[in-house]
Amino acid sequence: MQKYIIKLIGSYLNVLSYVSADYAANKALHLFSTPRKGKLSPKQTAFLNSAEKEILKYDDLSIATYHWKGDKATILLAHGWESNSARWKRKIEVFINEGFNVIALDAPAHGASGSKLFNALLYAEFINVVAQKYQPKIVIGHSVGGMALVFYQQKYQLDSIQKIVLLGAPSEFEGILKDYINLLGYNKKIEKSLGRVIINRFGAEPTEFSTSKFAKDITAEGLIIHDVKDPIIPFSDAKLIESNFKNSSLISTKGLGHSLNNAKVTESIVDFIKN
Repeated sequence: MQKYIIKLIGSYLNVLSYVSADYAANKALHLFSTPRKGKLSPKQTAFLNSAEKEILKYDDLSIATYHWKGDKATILLAHGWESNSARWKRKIEVFINEGFNVIALDAPAHGASGSKLFNALLYAEFINVVAQKYQPKIVIGHSVGGMALVFYQQKYQLDSIQKIVLLGAPSEFEGILKDYINLLGYNKKIEKSLGRVIINRFGAEPTEFSTSKFAKDITAEGLIIHDVKDPIIPFSDAKLIESNFKNSSLISTKGLGHSLNNAKVTESIVDFIKN
């Protein structure tokens, strides 16, 4: 049923593109930028309630933050698409036991944060607000959260950041966009117009928004962890990021999927940030 609905939406916008390709492309980009709102489970709510909560601001948008206090270095966590800060529960519990000072934020249009739309550039600005306040030494991002962290550090070059961990992070925005175009079955008119709409809205072509390219300008030490069978973001993205991230290493996993929500992954992260 869901596949049928997806194809129906794609077909509708394809027909609309013959009336106005740019209008259809704007609708397509809006759909692409709108995450589904997930509902927290009672366990997730209880876990987030164990943190000290604070709402920060970027322009008129709210940024939900969660703080578990510790005496050691500050870790900043950025989750991925259609997720929230509760996804870090298992890792945060380990970090707390190790004595780290832990901050997590909800992305734009996710969790308790503001905005109706999401993109990695806006996420990078949210990260900047939080990072400027807490001056993290370590930043960890999952999926598009990892992409946003690289976009952020490439732009702002925060001196306090010494180590960056990317979990299942995508490299090329162009690849994500093409997957979306193929999923919805958009025609060439919409595909071409999407490129123009993105240039007009964000000031650059889709090819310019690249984790691997932006990583070239980052001097912090990096750890990239990616599953070789990741069904969402191909392992080739991790290799591409590593090839441009000068001071980084890559750990491959097998059978852990895209979430990488695994004790061995957490152990690798702790070893990396402690050494």
